[in-house]
Amino acid sequence: MSFSEKPVLTGVRTVLRPFTEADAEAIWEILSDPEVIRFTFDPSTELTLAGLRSWYGSRSDQPDRLDLAVTDRDTGEVVGEVVLNEWDPHTRSCNFRTLIGPRGRGRGLGTEATRLIVGHGFERLGLHRVHLEAYGDNHRALRVYRKVGFVVEGVRRESARRDGEWVDEVLMAVLDREWAEHRGHVEVPRDWAVRRG
Repeated sequence: MSFSEKPVLTGVRTVLRPFTEADAEAIWEILSDPEVIRFTFDPSTELTLAGLRSWYGSRSDQPDRLDLAVTDRDTGEVVGEVVLNEWDPHTRSCNFRTLIGPRGRGRGLGTEATRLIVGHGFERLGLHRVHLEAYGDNHRALRVYRKVGFVVEGVRRESARRDGEWVDEVLMAVLDREWAEHRGHVEVPRDWAVRRG
């Protein structure tokens, strides 16, 4: 198994493709969105356009992770990213993370992009487990993850401070045998929510 190959994954609404340095401008705009800032990184993080050009220009050279641009299939516009990283070859597991900018939200692009890359991880790369962490108040993301088959494994209660408030971190994962059953399509009750334990 290797993350050296950087595929193009095509869905009905989205195309996931390797990043280029030229994508930095679109990501720069996405990273200025308040929702992305709130749920993706510490607001004190120093970002520069030059730093983003260097980062995204080097993603295709990384053999231990897979970073793909999420693009709108109709327009080709970059609306976000999906990432498989923190690969552990001994347990055949890795972390998943994503961010979707304002122009990609509410249209199913994030759900499809998540299904495409997680499916690639299980079906093409032979992963056993994909896990993630998300803030407990990121309801949109938690619903997407549940729809794609991630299961809540635990909650780190009030483990992060965001905008002066304590928030939980939700730990979720999906296993290869679960993916083989549902292929990323799970019925989620409308009132589903993470419950503190």
